[in-house]
Amino acid sequence: MRTTLLRRLRRAALTLAVTGLLGTVIATPAHAATLGRYNISATYASGVSSGGFMADQLHVAYSGTFKGVGVFAGGPYHCALGSLTTAQLACMYNIQSRQLASLEQTARTRSASGAIDNVAGLSGHPVYVFHGTADTTVSVGSSNDLVQFYKDFGANVKYDNTTAAAHSWVSPLGPNACGTSYTPYINNCGGLDPEKTMLGQLFGSVTAPAGSPSGSVVSFDQNAYAPNGSASAISMGATGYAYVPPACASGASCRLMVALHGCLQSAGSVGTTFVTKAHLNEYGDTNNMIVLYPQATANFGSNPNGCWDWWGYLNAGNYDTHGGAQIEAIMRMVHALGG
Repeated sequence: MRTTLLRRLRRAALTLAVTGLLGTVIATPAHAATLGRYNISATYASGVSSGGFMADQLHVAYSGTFKGVGVFAGGPYHCALGSLTTAQLACMYNIQSRQLASLEQTARTRSASGAIDNVAGLSGHPVYVFHGTADTTVSVGSSNDLVQFYKDFGANVKYDNTTAAAHSWVSPLGPNACGTSYTPYINNCGGLDPEKTMLGQLFGSVTAPAGSPSGSVVSFDQNAYAPNGSASAISMGATGYAYVPPACASGASCRLMVALHGCLQSAGSVGTTFVTKAHLNEYGDTNNMIVLYPQATANFGSNPNGCWDWWGYLNAGNYDTHGGAQIEAIMRMVHALGG
């Protein structure tokens, strides 16, 4: 029975891959710039679905750099155990136990060996977790365990799990209905603004967003930050994006938010929709926050949906530790910006 179910899940994943890859494609700018350096006071991460898992991985692996995290529709650190099967059965569909105590012990062991930053650094960190009640892609059990993981390490967690949202990033700018789950996976739930709640949790307080962003979305060459100089070799797009508010461009002290799209939500699938509709740039203007939007990309081998590496498709041994290819590429971007 389990074998039959797994086959069905894989067929479903292939169907999503085919339909997703037929979406809107954005052309790569001919002369993408490298990232500028700014006066960064603190760095945070956020993301949805595979980007939510990756945001958590960044935070746990580099808690000395990331001072908090916001996760939409994600699960606990190392949930997939380096296995696509476990990612599907345990982290997504709640068929297999996630063994939370074991995951926490893995984090402690890795911390002791230096494979990730000291987990003691998670204590007191602000964490925001969102899970829609209509989400059938990532089980609520995964988000529950994510919340418990952080609480067990002393983090200050706010859990939003009462909105009837399907699997998506929820934003008042979203083009999709709240209970639906289709491209570009950005849902409007009656104007609900979880970005306000998330940023309030992470920053302590948040100023109301600008009516429209007055800064610039800049593109940059992600090859410059890939460990081997090839973004495509680690399933990342050639071009990434960053939103820079005018005050930050003028030298003001600013926070940095790394915002990570989900599967079938990269620029290769939906253009710059996530960059412009996530409702983070508007808060960037009024809260002195630069937003970095790294981009994963699809390949027809291990990652047909353009997901971030949260199950080890690049390297099952170090994908969520220091040395993980995508983690290190993002960290190079963060450091380049001044984080």
